[in-house]
Amino acid sequence: MSLIEQLGLTAPTIQAPMAGVSTPRMAAAICNAGALGSIAVGATNADGAGRMIAETRALTDRPFNVNHFVHAAPRRDKIVETAWLHALTLQFEAFGATPPAGLAAIYQSFADDDAMLSALLANAPRVVSFHFGLPDAERIRALKQTGCLLLASATNLDEALACKTAGVDAIVAQGWEAGGHRGMLDPDDEDSRLGTLALTRLLVMRSGLPVIAAGGIMDGRGVRAALDLGAIAAQLGTAFIACPESAADAGYRAALSSDAAHHTTMTCAVSGRPARCLRNRFTEWGEQTTAVIPDYPVAYDAGKALNAAAKAAGETGFGAQWAGQGAPLARAMPAADLIAALIEEMRA
Repeated sequence: MSLIEQLGLTAPTIQAPMAGVSTPRMAAAICNAGALGSIAVGATNADGAGRMIAETRALTDRPFNVNHFVHAAPRRDKIVETAWLHALTLQFEAFGATPPAGLAAIYQSFADDDAMLSALLANAPRVVSFHFGLPDAERIRALKQTGCLLLASATNLDEALACKTAGVDAIVAQGWEAGGHRGMLDPDDEDSRLGTLALTRLLVMRSGLPVIAAGGIMDGRGVRAALDLGAIAAQLGTAFIACPESAADAGYRAALSSDAAHHTTMTCAVSGRPARCLRNRFTEWGEQTTAVIPDYPVAYDAGKALNAAAKAAGETGFGAQWAGQGAPLARAMPAADLIAALIEEMRA
């Protein structure tokens, strides 16, 4: 039985778990429409994850995906962090604010979060996915014993083979076009920048695991193209940002419907790891600075503080406005209606 059949999906579509966009309400609406909804818990703790899982389950009785960040511990360097805050000083001052006195690693990796593991084992969601890396064998074994199906992101064949060795059930082939953070297992490695089409076909032919295509897919014809390449499903993230159930704020939605959608860019300045987002004032500043960027998620602490200061002054151009290259094709409609449209477009 295929993974799609195991999950009982009527639409081979998975909602990408974009932190800051995904909500239990949106995930449930997508699940109830026949696709696989997702919640992202990498930006919260075990208690927060438990609440999100409970809220999603209260809205749907169908399977959904719970996504985790599995990043390496950041390398802390006081000199680098101080210099980064100094470089941002003028940006803060433009909004009548000052940079924080210091920075923190604001997100804990699932790799060493025992409380999060316990919460997952207690709640046993049907699908668990990993981004940035892979948990150790003991954690994977424990999750599989509860019946969880495991997904992990890969940006090249070597990463896909590492996922297979680890015991993952299916691979999310994240093309260069995709919005949000790159799922590279080691951000210090050279990025091969494979597009979704080439990467999907390569992993279908060589990985030995079911493949889910991700990156630049915005409509049913894109989903059909992914299936024609041999993928079992397509993962869409940017397509759901404009849905009323998403957590995107007004500034993010306005940027998505502006000319910025035609000019997405890959940047490390916002969070410390490469991520594709709408070009805005923060990304433009990041292209010009020569300061060394602290590791993820330490740099993200500064980015969030700057965005908060800017928003308080009425400026929305410093947010983490993640979006893929298909952003101009985003449609503002309820998530369930979007799933229905995707199904109709696939049939057409």
